[in-house]
Amino acid sequence: MKALTLARRELAGMFNLPIAYLVVAAFLALSGAYLFVLQPFFQNGKATLRPFFEFAPFLFTLFAPALTMRSLAEERRSGTLDVLLSWPLGDGQVALGKFLGALGLLVVALVLTLAWPLTVSQLGALDWGPVWGGYLGLVLLGGAYLALGLVVSAATSNQIIAFIGGFLLCFAVYLVGRTAAGAPAWLVPWVEGLSFERRFAQLARGVIDLRDVVFFLSVMVAGVGVTAELLGARRWR
Repeated sequence: MKALTLARRELAGMFNLPIAYLVVAAFLALSGAYLFVLQPFFQNGKATLRPFFEFAPFLFTLFAPALTMRSLAEERRSGTLDVLLSWPLGDGQVALGKFLGALGLLVVALVLTLAWPLTVSQLGALDWGPVWGGYLGLVLLGGAYLALGLVVSAATSNQIIAFIGGFLLCFAVYLVGRTAAGAPAWLVPWVEGLSFERRFAQLARGVIDLRDVVFFLSVMVAGVGVTAELLGARRWR
């Protein structure tokens, strides 16, 4: 599949740049500090990763745009996007390849954080059910944020604007569920249904609801689709 070939190229290219190492290192440092220093990882006498999973949705609003800001914005600025679009690849394949490349790096970062539950499990009895549910949720949540960040990256040629715009979009989505308390009663089910944080929290409790999985996958498909449309519009200019 051509999109997978582009994804491998994209992922390899990220590791050739210091930004990938800096972003991953920052993610590990912030998440580790929050879990082990700023928050107690023992609650009610039980070892837990709950603080990590509570902090990660906010952290991803910064992490995801940092991964996608170069994906298309930099190629557009440097002119290499026109070269890429001249390849025998459809707009959807280009968008999917870019998305999968960024998702690959996000998964690498999450694999490195497995040191957190392994450490906590050595200090107390850890319930691994919510841990694996939480990691599944992080992949889905992170993928949804990446898809949103990719849309913004496709719409600009400035990396800084791509990062700021991606962060604002992801942060707005992050805040949706928190507005439910002040929303009219008839609007609450809609607000909760669109809440990334609420759906992720379900998974982090070990409750795997197919509706939550489908929701995040739908956001990814929509984000990649909109990115493809933006690339198509550029192709025909």
